[in-house]
Amino acid sequence: MPDLSVLVTGASGFIGRHVTTYLSKKGFSVLTTDLRGADVNGDLSDRVFVLDIVAKLRFDAIVHLAAVTDIKMSIQDPYKTYIVNDLATLNLLEAASRKDVQRFIYASSANVYGVPVELPVKESTPFNPRTPYDYSKVVGEHLVRSYAATKKLKATILRSWKIFGEYERLTAAIPNFIKCCLKGESIPLYNGGADTTDPYYAENYARVIELCLINDKAVGEVFNVGTGVERSIKQIAMEIKRLTDSNSKLVDLPPRSEAEKEPMRSYPDISRLKRVLGYEPVVSFEEGLQKTISWVKDVIG
Repeated sequence: MPDLSVLVTGASGFIGRHVTTYLSKKGFSVLTTDLRGADVNGDLSDRVFVLDIVAKLRFDAIVHLAAVTDIKMSIQDPYKTYIVNDLATLNLLEAASRKDVQRFIYASSANVYGVPVELPVKESTPFNPRTPYDYSKVVGEHLVRSYAATKKLKATILRSWKIFGEYERLTAAIPNFIKCCLKGESIPLYNGGADTTDPYYAENYARVIELCLINDKAVGEVFNVGTGVERSIKQIAMEIKRLTDSNSKLVDLPPRSEAEKEPMRSYPDISRLKRVLGYEPVVSFEEGLQKTISWVKDVIG
């Protein structure tokens, strides 16, 4: 199915750039949209833009990545978060339904689980959202499920853990740790770096999207995406320090808020992803860090 034409939203963003590059290399015809820097520039929360312009373009599938992902921003402006993350999703679902696309892949998030009520986190684990961003992804999932049920839209939902790689903003945890190590600066670890997650390189996420596009078994499914390996923030910092041969010191800091005093542990069970789609990571954690370190070196000179 490499002749499939795929519309990627949020294509100018960090993950979008990885996904569009990967799919293009795999032979897909990729059409990009974003606020700027894409084939088609515009606001997906604008019904006219989506239904009168985007919907008239030629594509067979949609990979919907566009979203407000900044947690602090979502807390400061929940209204904007819901407009961007949910109204835009609704517009795209309507466009997808009218065009009868072959696939609609929705980028949800592990944040729908909030502080997980069980570990490892399964797709059946109850939602436990905390922030407006988390809630926006819960709402988005319900919109997707609604169109799948009533309009027979061929949809897949991906709940991803921490993605890293080139093009991520330097203030994000992993690029920031790399920058500190390269400059010999101390590495701040809030709550002693006790929180855990399952970080993985962006190309692995692009591989999951490819599998969802080419495999009919993905239709109607929800998948946790990660590696299934739990790593603490402190462990990640120590690994970056080792790979950069840095003398930077790890500085344990208190939690940023009372709510974050109890360490948050979160990592997925990805057995469904492996069983249904035959997924295996294509880039290891260490290799992904090495690629990201090289990129940060180039950026900071």
